[in-house]
Amino acid sequence: MATPAPGGPGDSSSAALDELSRNFTYGALGAGNGSLSGAWYRRNQIHLFGALLAILGNLVISISLNIQKYSHLQLAHQEHPRPYFKSVLWWAGVALMAVGEMGNFAAYGFAPITLIAPLGCMSVTGSAIISAMFLKENLRASDLLGMTLAFAGTYLLVTFAPNITQAISARTVQYYFVGWQFMIYVILEILLFCILLYFHKRKGMKHIVILLTLVALLASVTVISVKAVSGMITFSVTDKMQLTYPIFYIMFITMIASCVFQVKLLSQATKLYNTATVVPVNHIFFTTSAIIAGIVFYQEFLGAAFLTVFIYLFGCFLSFLGVFLVTRNREKEHLPQSYIDFGNVPGKQMLDKIQPDSNGLSYGTLPDGSDSTKSPSGEKKEV
Repeated sequence: MATPAPGGPGDSSSAALDELSRNFTYGALGAGNGSLSGAWYRRNQIHLFGALLAILGNLVISISLNIQKYSHLQLAHQEHPRPYFKSVLWWAGVALMAVGEMGNFAAYGFAPITLIAPLGCMSVTGSAIISAMFLKENLRASDLLGMTLAFAGTYLLVTFAPNITQAISARTVQYYFVGWQFMIYVILEILLFCILLYFHKRKGMKHIVILLTLVALLASVTVISVKAVSGMITFSVTDKMQLTYPIFYIMFITMIASCVFQVKLLSQATKLYNTATVVPVNHIFFTTSAIIAGIVFYQEFLGAAFLTVFIYLFGCFLSFLGVFLVTRNREKEHLPQSYIDFGNVPGKQMLDKIQPDSNGLSYGTLPDGSDSTKSPSGEKKEV
């Protein structure tokens, strides 16, 4: 059999396969697998570090969201509120959010997508705890139950996530990028994305499932590129420089572009539907698409036992249910009471405070149905 010439396509493929065999190892099933034993801990130290980064990153994001919310509340109570982007407190929240997202980004370089993506539930549950402690919001029984389920799901996810150690180099990414599994996956995803985009743009369909499915399809591309970029940066720091390969910049551009379009579509969803509906649905769709992307592109469940996969999926279900319970009806409870005070309108001295008429189409009518109010002299003033 003829041997491929050095530097040819065959040599490049064999080099990629050799690198995969060195950098891609599976934890063997044993007595310690799936439990916090010493053997399990030694096999999963690098994964635990990635999971810890993701959990801390999501908690920092929770703190940042509550700081921004507190800054908005402070500005709303001022007599002459200034724009929120001039608030130092708001910018502190933005800075903390950037730190949290950097923690999430780094986590993908140390642990599988199927472990990091579901840990986003920590952001929702952490936000509920922080808002109850510092913003004095109500902590309901459903919140406590949801947090318990989310924490239980997180424990199962961390314990039964794919037990693999994979060093992401440029050659590894290139090998997966041209694999037949990923090619079929990309074709199907593009077809589904184009169909949904057609109904959304041409037919004017704004259903939340269509919008958030589009977001989830983009998210699957985002997590693949994020893990590739983060993994190659980690590999460059710990082993050999990978930032000179074109695949690094292809993945980096893909990551930025998919994130931008995700934010745009997610913004449309939040304008049409309340946050209490968008957050849990988006978390479920995003996590599901990220898990599928990790399985298809990085083959993260290859060689996993059926029981391990089942318990992992059960952990995902518990985290989904926990997020749903924490966010359920939360938006309705914090809606401000419909109340309008025209006392501070320049040039209008109003003596009464006007309530909206809940049974009519008009807004701000007085009890007698008129659109005016009386002055002390008995004359009517037009509003």
